[in-house]
Amino acid sequence: MSATDRSGRIAEVLRLGLVDGVGVRAIARKLGMSRKTVRRILGHHRAPTQPPEKRGSMLDTYEPAIRKILGDAPDILAPAVLERLRPLGYSGGVTILRARLRTLRPQPKPQAFLTLSFEPGEAMQIDWADFGFALPGIPRRVSAFAAVLCFSRELYLEFTLSQAMGSFLRCMERCLAFYGGTTAIDIFDNMKTVVLSHSAAATVFNPRFSEYARSRGFAVRACNVRKAHEKGRIERPIGFIRRRFWLGRRFHDLLDLNTQAFTWRDDFANGRVHEDTGKVPHLVFVHQEKPRLKPLPITPFNTDDVEGTGVTKLFRVPFDRNKYSVPWRLASQQVLVRADDRTVRVFLSNKEIAQHARCWGVGQDIEQQAHRQSLLEEKPRALAAGSLPPALASLGDLGKAYFKLLAAGSRSIHRDATRLVFLVELFGASATCSAMAEVMQTGHVGAEYVEYVLRHKRGLDPQPAPLRLGNPQLDAISVPEPDMAVYDQLPATPMTRDPADPSTRRTTP
Repeated sequence: MSATDRSGRIAEVLRLGLVDGVGVRAIARKLGMSRKTVRRILGHHRAPTQPPEKRGSMLDTYEPAIRKILGDAPDILAPAVLERLRPLGYSGGVTILRARLRTLRPQPKPQAFLTLSFEPGEAMQIDWADFGFALPGIPRRVSAFAAVLCFSRELYLEFTLSQAMGSFLRCMERCLAFYGGTTAIDIFDNMKTVVLSHSAAATVFNPRFSEYARSRGFAVRACNVRKAHEKGRIERPIGFIRRRFWLGRRFHDLLDLNTQAFTWRDDFANGRVHEDTGKVPHLVFVHQEKPRLKPLPITPFNTDDVEGTGVTKLFRVPFDRNKYSVPWRLASQQVLVRADDRTVRVFLSNKEIAQHARCWGVGQDIEQQAHRQSLLEEKPRALAAGSLPPALASLGDLGKAYFKLLAAGSRSIHRDATRLVFLVELFGASATCSAMAEVMQTGHVGAEYVEYVLRHKRGLDPQPAPLRLGNPQLDAISVPEPDMAVYDQLPATPMTRDPADPSTRRTTP
């Protein structure tokens, strides 16, 4: 085929396809060409498409005002800008305003940072990291206490359920014990347990933590506000913990979480080749940095959570979102609560008045039965309607059902309870319980009915209970029965003195 014929066929394909709008298959059938060839010709000779005209936005009119607002306050948020545009007539929403602010907001200038270098034993960086509600059945957020030695990059990691001062100090103590010494300077973020306020003029440190730092012999340095690069040695390990330890793991409780964390910290995190130094952190720590750490003082430091509070009318002290019971006589008194990770102790002046196992739940009421029992003994009528008196606990579920019915009537609960206690002591809990069931089957409740069944219908003989004096030492005394055989050995002549006295015995001539 000549070049002229080829050009003519191409022109015919273009005319049919681009001008007449004939499809590829129809062109190929009409001109006796393959569809692939037709597509290639049309593809090479497509008319260039014009870019669509940019649509205007209702924000275009207000762009000068937006630029002025950003010039005065570069960090202003979109809702605040929206409030300032409304008086100017803007009727749009905040979504397109946010998109426009992303293009108009002045970008911060790129900053250059110096590479910090530290000598062995010079500094340690500490920070908290939040990991949310991660433990089943525990409505508290999990926090990670992380510390790293700036020279060796040796990492310390521990998870807790609180960032309060006591928990923080206990983490610090375990951290220093893990390293076996202290650095010259400890560097912190602006956490409230360390820094009360931070300004260009001065930094005000928490007095209790300052006291702790003095007792352990290290200086305290706080980073500037929003200057995360000043503690980059700990920022990167926290991200490393999130990516390499946390993802994909499941934990039963805090103990299980810390067990897994300690194993990962010791076997992997501190045993790997560090990406920045190219060395194993634990080896550098053992051989170069640990000998340079300052030894730990032997003087202990009180790391308890300490909180002064008042006793409520329900003889409870509120502490850490829970309530703990104390002796009822201390209602409305001011007390001091001291707590560690396991125990909550309550003090009146210098005397400990209550001790509980610490609860890490929320909204729980922790009561010692002795505190409630002492109030019930003082106020026997304080029994809740339908509750079983503690002295009749041996009556079990039947006793609870009996007293629930008793509370619905007009009888004296106190009088019936006193009489039933007497019947239990005389006839035993099993017999009394059986008699109560028989009385309830007849549709009645009342101690006199129970006593009638025991004494008259069943003819049971009372068995008095042993006398109790209320003093455990006196109640435990056991006096053996006297040996009456000594009187069989006495002579026939009456004696007025003790037969056991040798001076009164007769001698045989």
